[in-house]
Amino acid sequence: MILEESARLGRSLNCAEIGIDKGQMLYFMRDAGFGGIQSWVGIDIEIKAEAEKAGYTELIKSNVESSDFVLGEKFDVIILLHVLEHLYEPEKLLEKTVSKLKQGGIIIGGFPIMPHFLIRYWQKRLRIILGKNGHVSAFSPHRVSKMAKNCGLNLEFISGAFLCRNSGGLLEQSRLWMRFNLLYGALFFKSLGSEVYFLMRKDNRM
Repeated sequence: MILEESARLGRSLNCAEIGIDKGQMLYFMRDAGFGGIQSWVGIDIEIKAEAEKAGYTELIKSNVESSDFVLGEKFDVIILLHVLEHLYEPEKLLEKTVSKLKQGGIIIGGFPIMPHFLIRYWQKRLRIILGKNGHVSAFSPHRVSKMAKNCGLNLEFISGAFLCRNSGGLLEQSRLWMRFNLLYGALFFKSLGSEVYFLMRKDNRM
């Protein structure tokens, strides 16, 4: 998606990634030889040593749920991978990021999902047990669509990711399994839970 956006605009992009953890995504981008990046700002509540070595243009330590959190410039791409499920009011962060998108800019994100009729129950349960991974919000494809609409964004792409994981297992080394897993996730993500990924675009008139 980032490469396609760079090709569409015919220039390198200014990117912001919120919730960088150890910097895995930027490490992947660099190791895979991805170009088209002018700058890449990383924001997290804690800046880990691994992230400091990843090559970010700038690292910002900040609690994005704080009322005084603000991005200092406008970006072509804002990345929200596996961060919104950790927030009590994820829509508020999305609203803040929209104001810091350039016209026509995109938000790329993703998180675990489930059927829409279960999210109220599951979110309440998450907030009671507060599991070790800190998930406190639950999502469905319908909620993603509503979030985009309420923020004035166009939901250009949404898809599931897989049927199930077999991390470290032999299945993960199979090209056939990978193709099946991705196809299943793409076809049935609205009825079954796994993970969903999306691209939202800011209208050029905003």
